[in-house]
Amino acid sequence: MSAQHAETPGPATLPLKTIGDIRAALRAGHGFPGDRESFEADLQRALEASSETDLNAVAAVIVDYRGRIRLYQDPEFDIAVQEGIDLATRLKREAQGQ
Repeated sequence: MSAQHAETPGPATLPLKTIGDIRAALRAGHGFPGDRESFEADLQRALEASSETDLNAVAAVIVDYRGRIRLYQDPEFDIAVQEGIDLATRLKREAQGQ
């Protein structure tokens, strides 16, 4: 990591404490393509499958999408994805003997 990169402030984290916060972040374009619709569908399925005393499935959906939003905001994410693609491409070429 370069000194310049280390000094660059990261993006302000969104408040993602409630379902409303997650919905607002997804409406604002944070998250991956399709996450806004998928969140609502996943949340609905989790609610329907939950009992009054067991909302673990709902909590799992909230944690998952909160993580996806934060991951999408991370400037290092695009770099890591590109590195993974480059590595996979290189390994595939090596396996094919190129």
